[in-house]
Amino acid sequence: MTYEHHDYDVLIIGAGGAGLRAAIEVQQRGLRVAVITKSLLGKAHTVMAEGGMAAAMGNVYPEDNWQVHFRDTMRGGKYLNNYRMAELHAKEAPERVQELEQWGALFDRTKDGKISQRDFGGHRYARLAHVGDRTGLELIRTLQQKVVSMGTDVFMEHKVLTLIHDSEGRVAGCVAYQRPTGEFVTFAAKAVVLATGGAGRSWKFTSNSWEGTGDGHAMALWAGAELIDMECIQFHPTGMVWPLSVRGLLVTEGVRGDGGVLRNSEGQRFMFNYVADMFRAETADSEEEADKWYDDHSAGRRPPELLPRDEVARAINTEVKAGRGSPHGGVYLDIGSRRSAEFIRRRLPSMYHQFMELAGVDITKESMEIGPTCHYIMGGVKVDADTAATSVPGLFAAGEVAGGMHGANRLGGNSLSDLIVFGRRAGMGAADFVEGYQGSPRLDEAAVNAAVEESLAPFEREEGENPYDIQRDLQEMMQANVGIIRTRSELEYAISELDSFTERVKNIKVKGGRAYNPGWNLATDLPAMISVSKCVARGAVLREESRGGHTREDFPQASAEFATFNFAHSSPAKRWDGEIVTERSALLEMPGELKALLEEGH
Repeated sequence: MTYEHHDYDVLIIGAGGAGLRAAIEVQQRGLRVAVITKSLLGKAHTVMAEGGMAAAMGNVYPEDNWQVHFRDTMRGGKYLNNYRMAELHAKEAPERVQELEQWGALFDRTKDGKISQRDFGGHRYARLAHVGDRTGLELIRTLQQKVVSMGTDVFMEHKVLTLIHDSEGRVAGCVAYQRPTGEFVTFAAKAVVLATGGAGRSWKFTSNSWEGTGDGHAMALWAGAELIDMECIQFHPTGMVWPLSVRGLLVTEGVRGDGGVLRNSEGQRFMFNYVADMFRAETADSEEEADKWYDDHSAGRRPPELLPRDEVARAINTEVKAGRGSPHGGVYLDIGSRRSAEFIRRRLPSMYHQFMELAGVDITKESMEIGPTCHYIMGGVKVDADTAATSVPGLFAAGEVAGGMHGANRLGGNSLSDLIVFGRRAGMGAADFVEGYQGSPRLDEAAVNAAVEESLAPFEREEGENPYDIQRDLQEMMQANVGIIRTRSELEYAISELDSFTERVKNIKVKGGRAYNPGWNLATDLPAMISVSKCVARGAVLREESRGGHTREDFPQASAEFATFNFAHSSPAKRWDGEIVTERSALLEMPGELKALLEEGH
């Protein structure tokens, strides 16, 4: 069979912050580059990142520097991080933010004209460069304008099915189809960069958009790369819980960074009760007394609402389970009683509009009803920190699809700076690989035809399951058994259920034609969702401790043993329905000077 075909030096799959930054780097090297996006250019999930991008620029606190940022990131990740990624990120983030400004990004300003920086959870100092609460949108707008001005080829609404190798075992491109027509397309390239984002759509309540089905994680696994830290899922503390139609929609951490506080159904600012060995709010005669005590004794620490996200999410979960939750199963986020209406509308315009339009709540006067929502996967493709290269020749990964940078838990604001730091490094790594490339990439024709035939099989069946029924059951099963609090029995049940989901996916029936067929689109997403879910559940049952975004009710404490390695997943059969092997992978040995940094500032 023959299909529409394109040849490039570098192929970038994903048009979010990491993918666009990689494209810019490759294009500047004079190579032929193309960007493939599942959605439309400018609609990547990056636009939903609201609060800011973390960079130790010292514009608000001059004492901030890369060493403190590195220490915060490692502590937030509970020391499972690839230390070299955390080091490079902390060192290079300020320059990447300044680069965005040079390309036209319009950041908020301090009174003396510097880029403004706000507080966020887990960061010792205010270091998030921001554009109101629309920072991700400004990031995408700036990078998109740069990419378009450079004449980069962009293939929109193309769903990539799988990566294809050449005869020498190198990744040589991919096979995809056009969502508007259903026609198949092949791409050959000397190097491929995965920048496909997250995997949150496997859970019932998630802030992720429809694209977040783990495509890149799965394609890398099937291509022979390893995935690490997949058990570490971040449940953002604050997603909308009402109305049900928007449950899970993100409420930026910037609300808490700008003074918002969390209250339970009794009106208590309960986060004071989750600060170890410190003042308990119920011993105070008033909230003002509690606030004053904290300000006087916290030695410059952030308010308890700005603890790392995993700790805040668990606290909210505990309040709800104890019967102190809101009517719809969350808690209250209050900024209206603490900041003026003008301040809120100026600093948080998107949040004001979001709650007013979707929930009928005026956040300048009323509290928001919020709760934890599946937000981010710390795990991803195992890469080399300096080059973003995977273990598969010619394959690179950056952004949320790559693992290692954030360890067991990501600090708010580190995601956007992660995109631009490692998007650039992935572009550099891919360009270097191409410049040393011998020969021309040739796709394995049999592998291409097999992928096409498998994707079309749902149309050929006389009867079978509706893909939406399978998706619903998968999301509910993962939410119930591989959610924010985990136990061995639930995880083992999930692992066995995922085997049955594998068989169900093989029996999908799709009706209609191939053009803009959402049922078929979902049918092609489900294999990736199943593969990713298997890795998450397998890692979670083996990690017999609680660390960062991974909480085991039956192993509530962190373990020194489990702090020395990641769980790495591989697929010997290189198929979505094949066996997954999970093994321990030792952490990189950290140099002494970086170890010393971790001991400072307690």
